[in-house]
This record gives sequence, structure tokens and C-alpha cells, in this order.
Amino acid sequence: MNKKVIIKKASRFVRKSLVNAEGGHDWLHVNRVLKNARRILKKEKANRTIVYLGLLFHDVADPKFNNGDKEKGIKLTQAFLEETQVKQKTASKVVDIVQNISYDGGFENKKKAFLELKIARDADRLDALGAIGVARAFHYGGHAGRKIYDPKINPVTYRSEKEYRENNGPTINHFYEKLLRLKKGMYTKTAKKIARKRHRYLVDYLKQFKRELKGKS
Repeated sequence: MNKKVIIKKASRFVRKSLVNAEGGHDWLHVNRVLKNARRILKKEKANRTIVYLGLLFHDVADPKFNNGDKEKGIKLTQAFLEETQVKQKTASKVVDIVQNISYDGGFENKKKAFLELKIARDADRLDALGAIGVARAFHYGGHAGRKIYDPKINPVTYRSEKEYRENNGPTINHFYEKLLRLKKGMYTKTAKKIARKRHRYLVDYLKQFKRELKGKS
């Protein structure tokens, strides 16, 4: 099957699968991440089909919304790739992206960070920065029943992936526990450049947040 046809078919499948998804992990998120990837791919000599398919399926069954089940998304991806007869070498890397793209408190397997996975990670993590990153953080926090802020609960340093997944602290802590760390973890030059600007937005937002907590303008 033609690569463009496969990607179009994958797009339709994923869009349908995410029709009722949480707002920060829905089709619009996937579409934004694909746009980030296109910007990065203008400078990187990577396999576009692998990157696109990996990103299309990266949230099709996010463990956060499937009782921590990491296998569901992988199985859905594998079934689609088999049905569309994607070559084994390509399919293997696509599945690797779906399996290893998540941040999970920074507990990622860097040995698996081949170029297409690096690009996919950068593209996905850029969407967690800047104005959209702020919106996504508070949207998910509300979805998960988290407080906006609690002066009695300090940000934590995770000791394991399990601890990261089980944390339910206030949303503002998430900025310190994850979002502010993303800039340093970018792989590609393009993503690093974009991340610097979006990171500054987060820093400025937190400064304003603290000022308003004190009753200042």
C-alpha cells in the first residue's frame, strides 16, 4: 500500500479513535504535534513515514486513560500496521515510538532513542510548553480532579515511573515536576530553538502566578 494512503488511513483511524478523548490528548493535540514534526523534519534527514505513523498512534490509547495499560496502544498500532501491510522494519520502529515516547517522569530508555524517536519526542513535548502547554496542564488537572495550587504540597522529584504516574498533586506543581525540565531534554536543534521561547513563557507565567498569589498585579 502506498505510504501516503497508509498515513491518510491512519489519520482517519486515529481521529475516529480520539473523538471522545480528553482535550489535551485529542486529535487536535495529535495534529499540532504533527505540525511540530514537519518543522523539525525540514532540518533532519529522517524517515517521515515512521515519524508520522508513530505520532499518529502515540496517544491512541494513552495509559493515563486506560488504567495504566501500556499494551493497549501498542496492540492497536500493531494491528493497524499488520492490516495495512507496513514493512516489518518500519512497523518495528513505529511501535518503538508508541512504546517509548512518553516522558514518565524522565524515566525513559535512552538506548532506544533512534533519530525518528528523538524527533517524535521533541514534537510531542513541544506541545507541553508555551501557552498551549499551560492550557493543557490545567485542563488535564481539572479532568483528574486536581487542585490548582496548594501551599502545603511541594513539588516532588520522582524516584520511579510508577510514582510519577500515581502522583495527583496540584497542577501548578506539574510545571516544576515536568514542564520546566522539558527544554533541556530536547534532541534536535529546531526543537531546542522553539523550546527556549516556549519555556520562557512558562517561566513568565509562573512569575505572574506568584505575584497574584501575593495580591500583586
